[in-house]
Amino acid sequence: MFTSPKKKKIVLVSLLVALFITAFFSLFSGQIDIPLRNALALLAYQLNIPGISNSDFTQEQLAVVWYIRMPRMLVGLLVGASLGISGAVMQGIFANPLADPGIIGVSSGAAAGAVLSIALGFSAQNMFMMPAFAFCGSLFAVSLTVFLARKNGRIPVMTLLLAGVAVGMLLGAITSGLLTFMNEQKLQQYLFWIIGGLDYRRWEHVYIAIVPVTIGIVTMLALARHLNILVLGDTEAKAVGMPVMFYRMGLLVVAAMTTATSVCVSGNIGFVGLVVPHMMRMLIGPDHRMLLPASAMLGAMFLLLCDALGRVIIPPAEIRVGIMTAVLGSPYFLYLLRKMQKDTL
Repeated sequence: MFTSPKKKKIVLVSLLVALFITAFFSLFSGQIDIPLRNALALLAYQLNIPGISNSDFTQEQLAVVWYIRMPRMLVGLLVGASLGISGAVMQGIFANPLADPGIIGVSSGAAAGAVLSIALGFSAQNMFMMPAFAFCGSLFAVSLTVFLARKNGRIPVMTLLLAGVAVGMLLGAITSGLLTFMNEQKLQQYLFWIIGGLDYRRWEHVYIAIVPVTIGIVTMLALARHLNILVLGDTEAKAVGMPVMFYRMGLLVVAAMTTATSVCVSGNIGFVGLVVPHMMRMLIGPDHRMLLPASAMLGAMFLLLCDALGRVIIPPAEIRVGIMTAVLGSPYFLYLLRKMQKDTL
């Protein structure tokens, strides 16, 4: 593990460079081969950089790169960063490396909201109805979890965890019940969403996610020092005059809402918020001032890489990013679980 502040900064800079390279790889990979020179020319043209004309690329290349791959890459960047940093915050709050952003019912609430929009036929009327229902479902799940865990003005971490599990099971049962009354077409629509993917993302999805995700990430980064104190325990935090409940619930709500926004635009993508923060914690240590930005960058990089690989592994077919993250993330999760078992012996 790196302990030197200088080495930690080197890791952060390296992650930033690697993220930039991965973003370009994601932008230029796909079934349609576009020369790098043409792709750079059309990006410069769209950004109004002088000296570039629309004769340096074709309209087909413009449509593929700017209207298909660019919003897909940006959504992946936002979703991956939000899941990575939210996972690090959740693991810090619960003091458990196996915690992830969906631990308090965010994902199950989003799934229930999505299937409800499909069952009622709203998703067929407007492309934004399903994301809106998914987001409202996440809000409902988090609110219900907090309400059930609250006792005498306090919310014990273990009670919150158990309440999240109970709410997740309840909403999962509701989702399953709604699915039994759906026809085959609606079932396929729900399955397509629940797997999680970045395909068919448009600029409208970027506009939906960019403001709340950016605000959530900036807020969590600003509260990294307070999270360090919370990890020490309630007694130590109160000894330095910190209002424990205020900051714990604030971080929890911000992480949950950031995750909910990501889920509503990309579907349910697992393992990013689970494995990425733990990998970074092993590399640079538990200081959340370094861990949170590192988790955000690695989360974005991991999701973009999974999406790009899913497009090029078995052309012309495409493996959805939710499947790729599970395939690549589950072996590490099993390793982590096995390691924890050995440490407790």
